[in-house]
Amino acid sequence: MAERYPAAHMNAFVIRGGGPLRGEVRVGGAKNSALKLLAAALLAPGRTVLRNVPDIADITTMTAVVEHLGCRVWRDGDRLTVEVPEEVGDETPAHLVGRLRASIIVLGPLLARRGRVRVATPGGCNLGNRAIDLHLSGLAQMGAEIIYGADHVEARVERLAGADIDLPFASVGATENILLAAVTAEGTTTVGNAAREPEIADLAALLSAMGADIHGAGTSEITVRGVGRLSPAHHTVLGDRIEAGTYAVAAAVTRGSVAVDGFDPAHLRLVLAKLRVVGARVDERPGGVTVSAEDGLRSADIVTLPYPGFPTDLQPQFLLLLTQAAGTSMLTENVFDGRFSIVDELVRLGADIAVEGHHAVVRGPRTLRGASVRAPDLRAGAALVLAGLVAEGETVVTDAAHVDRGYADIAARLRALGGDVRRIDVVATAV
Repeated sequence: MAERYPAAHMNAFVIRGGGPLRGEVRVGGAKNSALKLLAAALLAPGRTVLRNVPDIADITTMTAVVEHLGCRVWRDGDRLTVEVPEEVGDETPAHLVGRLRASIIVLGPLLARRGRVRVATPGGCNLGNRAIDLHLSGLAQMGAEIIYGADHVEARVERLAGADIDLPFASVGATENILLAAVTAEGTTTVGNAAREPEIADLAALLSAMGADIHGAGTSEITVRGVGRLSPAHHTVLGDRIEAGTYAVAAAVTRGSVAVDGFDPAHLRLVLAKLRVVGARVDERPGGVTVSAEDGLRSADIVTLPYPGFPTDLQPQFLLLLTQAAGTSMLTENVFDGRFSIVDELVRLGADIAVEGHHAVVRGPRTLRGASVRAPDLRAGAALVLAGLVAEGETVVTDAAHVDRGYADIAARLRALGGDVRRIDVVATAV
């Protein structure tokens, strides 16, 4: 079944399509926030405590990065304690950074603490052009000297100084790195066209608890007045809106009914609206939603945009959902040019999808049939697991480690909702 892949041991999901998912699921803390909060802890010697931290592979990698810099980190349930020494390191190891793009976020806090930092070229999902030029440009405007190496970047500065920085694109990572550098810089920093994601506001909430002076986080203009020193703090990570959206799609695509808790529905406003357009019923309540879909699904047009637009991290899941909707849908990707990597895998399962530039035209509904497919990245991998739940017969999703990066034991959670999903270790052989 896995003849397309070279001989190797690999983790895989095995899914058998069946009935609707039903029950309740609680999402964990937001991956895209917790990673940056770990980096923020570097700014303050002492013990910072983070609660509601997801137990996922990306957190494990980021923890290793922070420990390499001299910190001690230990977990107790969903709580991480980060003990930061008075002197932290200034260089991140390539073997860890190459696995996690978010590790570039240590640029800001290490430059603020040490005045110099060397980071290896970041890795993570291959989603096309995701240059870090905006991060480096922002730090350069604050006085840093940027030195490019073949496989690394260095930044040096005597003392960071406040600056008026206008981002040409509302980059989440650049906004975060500038915030982390600016909180102890001399003077005032303003960030125009700042990213507005809830995770930005969550980062600012921790920094404020540590003593930072930040105004406007979560809006397009952020003002940071530098302070002399930060102190460690306690903080609870906000709920993961992308994990919540994934389970919401799982309910709709299997024609089931699932209560998804542990997040703020306001952070998924446009996503929930699109679920209603497709034909799902969405009942909101404080801290969660219930999504159900018993009747036929309808086509819809979706365009990804930076927050508060439709999130690119839910694009693959909705691409799957539209394969089960009656009519012709169009999904336009405006954030990452490599996000349609899932299309070939869905077509292998029987989907009718044609890609034209940044647009994917989906004709449905189509009956999906089980096959061996490969998870090309984190979100596409999760979408393929959901595809297996609606496909006839058995579906094998290889390269499952991608999914582990952002979902804590998704197989067990889907089984608890009635899905037939298990993890195995398979050997793929070439022909």
